[in-house]
Amino acid sequence: MVSVRAVPADLPDVDVLLDHYLDERAATFPVAQGSYRRKRTDPREFVPPHGTFVVAHDGEDAVGCGGLRRIDDDDEDVRFEVKHVFVEPAARGAGVATAIMDALERAAVDLGATSVVLDTNDSLVAAGAMYRGRGYERIAPYNDNPNATAWYRRRVG
Repeated sequence: MVSVRAVPADLPDVDVLLDHYLDERAATFPVAQGSYRRKRTDPREFVPPHGTFVVAHDGEDAVGCGGLRRIDDDDEDVRFEVKHVFVEPAARGAGVATAIMDALERAAVDLGATSVVLDTNDSLVAAGAMYRGRGYERIAPYNDNPNATAWYRRRVG
């Protein structure tokens, strides 16, 4: 049974998960796009009321994570951005990413968001399909993330 709970983003379990995430992205990044740029978001950006960070556990094992941070509003919305959604390979296909996204979207509403945005890479086919299946729509780039090829938004609240 997977449980998801908010935690400080500077815990050792978070460091391990983010290292696995960044290692996997660097190893699988499309060669045609150049080199993957490893970058962690400052853990202070995931502190309420500016954001949150969650870890999914299967029993005592940390099997996934994701963060949510406030970014600048645009002309239409109070925006929060999803960052670093990752599920350990052995836990994939069991609904962990869905549980993480459910927790992040609930937190976004609780924190006053009117939309949630995220960026990803089109090479992450399953992630893109999950986001679109959750109602995220592709939008114009809202940042200059060199690792991203796709930007999405979902209205919430």
